[in-house]
Amino acid sequence: MLRARLSVRSLFSGLVSALAIAPAIAFAQEMPLDYRMNEHIIKVPAGPQHQAMLETTVFQPNGPGPFPLIIINHGKDPGRPSLQPRDRFYHMASAFVKRGYAVLVPMRQGFANSTGRYAEHGCDMTANGYSQAADIRDTLEFARQQPWVDKDHIVVAGQSYGGLATIALGAQKLPGVRGLINFAGGLRDDSDRCAWRSQLVSAFAEYGSKNTVPTLWMYGKNDSLFGPDLAQRMHAAFAQAGGRGRLVEFGAFKRDAHGMLASRDGEKVWLDDTEKFLEEVGMPTAVVHEVPPPPSPARTDYARVDDIDAVPYLSEHGKRAYRDYLTKMTPRAFAVSPSGAWTWAEEGEDPDGRALATCSAKSTQPCRLYSVDDYVVWSGERIDAAEKAAATASVTPQQAAPGSAPTTSVGSTTR
Repeated sequence: MLRARLSVRSLFSGLVSALAIAPAIAFAQEMPLDYRMNEHIIKVPAGPQHQAMLETTVFQPNGPGPFPLIIINHGKDPGRPSLQPRDRFYHMASAFVKRGYAVLVPMRQGFANSTGRYAEHGCDMTANGYSQAADIRDTLEFARQQPWVDKDHIVVAGQSYGGLATIALGAQKLPGVRGLINFAGGLRDDSDRCAWRSQLVSAFAEYGSKNTVPTLWMYGKNDSLFGPDLAQRMHAAFAQAGGRGRLVEFGAFKRDAHGMLASRDGEKVWLDDTEKFLEEVGMPTAVVHEVPPPPSPARTDYARVDDIDAVPYLSEHGKRAYRDYLTKMTPRAFAVSPSGAWTWAEEGEDPDGRALATCSAKSTQPCRLYSVDDYVVWSGERIDAAEKAAATASVTPQQAAPGSAPTTSVGSTTR
């Protein structure tokens, strides 16, 4: 049995880490809180008798409010939900904070550090959506009680599994909610005898028959999970059952449109149609706050970014990795260490920090960034051939003995 549940991070927060002295290990890195948007984490009560507590990220402008609110809902990574890192939807959150919104990103029951039990209903997509929507409803009720929230100006959005749950939420009366936004919503289940595509169509028909709030749907041409044909079927079923919603089909986005929302470049795709929708439902769209961009390393004249021989401390194995790194999408970052460790990260949130953190965790000496995006940030004197050879000699992989497993690089690409 194979079951696949895809979320935004697993496609577009790709991270590959490797050391020349050991098999590579990739792991999720918790992002630091962003003081520029007053990011903090709260616990939101949910579930029966509100016994569960949802780990919820908050972003908000300076001041007491009340602020219009957007609640953004996550998808599901492979494996155990409790191992899924906290979602932030940083790029989307930044766009909304600039427009004066507070942002809530709740991790539903059983995900990340939220308590409670993750509920799933196999191939019953209708029940899956309703089950996850219950936690969103509890988050909404909590938010409307907060003095910093404008309880009459709220929108709810979701990506992938969170998009399915967001549309399911719209089958209820939702005080204060003016619209729902579905980014590549759905749920894939490749287990035996699960006709998940037709199940999704039936689920959206059910939600459409009870829909109470205007909706916006956005799906990309090269979405690896929910391509144009399926997106049209789901939306048509929703609309024919009585649901109010506009489908926006955008073109191919990078390697996979399913991860568009996680990308730094995704705003170019989703913002215009989202602003139009917000205006239609009476939500603000004007930029009213300045959010400074995060600091970025300065470009240096150390070398061209594609000069592989200039990268310090790399063995031949590391050079092959850097050559592969040059084919990756931006934003991206490559980190190295005098111990011979190297790491690269691409797309998603803070690739600079992820590359450094992963490299440092597996290195006996401090790691530094070598290049970012399409330029070099390394400073200092060039390392001559003899010094480089001495630095990498002890970390050059040995030839594998017959029958043994060679050292390999293992990548994890999150959805």
